[in-house]
Amino acid sequence: MYALFCHFSLFVRFIKMNNGKNDLTEGSIGRKLISFFLPIAAGTLFQQLYNAADAIVVGKFVGTIALAAVGGSAANITNLLIGFFVALSGGSTVVIAQLFGAKDEESIQKATGTAVAFCIISGIVLTVVGIIFAPFFLRVLQTPADTISEATTYLRIVFLGVTAQLLYNIEAGVFNAVGDSRSPFIYLSICCIVNIFLDLLLVAIFKMGVAGAAIATIVSQILSAVLATAKLMRSTEAYRITVKGICIDRYLLGRMLRIGIPSGLQSSMYAISNMIIQVAVNLLGTATVAAWSLTGKLDGFYWACSNAAGIAVMNFTAQNYGAGRMDRVHGCEKLSLKLFMGITLLFSAVLLGFGRFLLPLFNDDAEVLAQAWQMMLYMVPLYFTWTYIEIISGILRGMGDAIVPVIIIGLGVCLLRVVWIATVYKAHHTMLNVCLAYPISWIVTDVAFFFYYRRVKWLYHIK
Repeated sequence: MYALFCHFSLFVRFIKMNNGKNDLTEGSIGRKLISFFLPIAAGTLFQQLYNAADAIVVGKFVGTIALAAVGGSAANITNLLIGFFVALSGGSTVVIAQLFGAKDEESIQKATGTAVAFCIISGIVLTVVGIIFAPFFLRVLQTPADTISEATTYLRIVFLGVTAQLLYNIEAGVFNAVGDSRSPFIYLSICCIVNIFLDLLLVAIFKMGVAGAAIATIVSQILSAVLATAKLMRSTEAYRITVKGICIDRYLLGRMLRIGIPSGLQSSMYAISNMIIQVAVNLLGTATVAAWSLTGKLDGFYWACSNAAGIAVMNFTAQNYGAGRMDRVHGCEKLSLKLFMGITLLFSAVLLGFGRFLLPLFNDDAEVLAQAWQMMLYMVPLYFTWTYIEIISGILRGMGDAIVPVIIIGLGVCLLRVVWIATVYKAHHTMLNVCLAYPISWIVTDVAFFFYYRRVKWLYHIK
């Protein structure tokens, strides 16, 4: 207990270290990177926690069909449409971080206003598209008939909160760009608690089913957007938001889109390949769909952590690249690979050691639990191969190199998975052949990134 308290105290100290803007171009690389990473990781883990809360409450209080509706095709559709625009916003994060490293305050303010304006326009368009076409998207994915009605309800409510979700992600990107990863962590922590409370209230007590889970999600997203907006409007720094300043600067928007569009396309390719895999899973029955959803909620904690690593590395690189500190970019690479590979191996060990006991938190169906555990055994041991992709692609994006990483990931991860499903899975319809599409694609992509990054290091004289 004392050791646990000491570790928690150390974590809190790191969180407190990162209060407000944080110049990542000076000081100890290890100390700066870790203090920047920890709040991002904690925030993404909290975000995953409230995603898991939806699954736990729905699975326990509504049932397997509702769990499949929330976590199956509906999740893939939101990942495709919303994920594209969230990834697109990553372009603004890189541009603002580079401007912050270069100490260009006038451009930082214009970039922040441009990002927010573009986000609001995108959110409105996406809301309309999502609400109108939700049933069509579900039919295209061959969603099991017994889940379509509830999945449609869930999707339409979730799309009502899309603008708030995009706005929060843009604003969290602004905070991260200037080295402040503490503020997003605080807002996500608050929203996680609110979401879990509303899940229990609306689903478990008021019996509102998947609609209650969706309402809980969008209320928490709106709250996070309000909190982040309020802080940025009160700020006296260059990245503050003003009503007058929310307008699009064409030059800066162009810079953002040159980085953001490839990232958005990458996110879409992920989502499309995963949707094709979801179709393969859907053909195996409702129990398998529920097991796939359940596994995704649990191993989502790893994805949250690896995504945080990629964000931290990208922003650290962007600031130092903008400041011309390539020596620190190389230092970030060496430290990140050691640190995050170690964290990944520890995470895998925890999931393999305790996953069997955590799965029943989500569902009581013996068949669903057995299938979910088998899925984890196939994929969890090779998570470290994905971590390498996150680190190297994060460094490249931070340097403004967004196109080649998208091509590598598009071919090595997305296209390979589609080919695998169209050949190997088509010949043998088994859950094993669905799961193997992931680690095989990770390993192939690792090899491609290794050789490409060697060339980049030579071109930039990174030693």
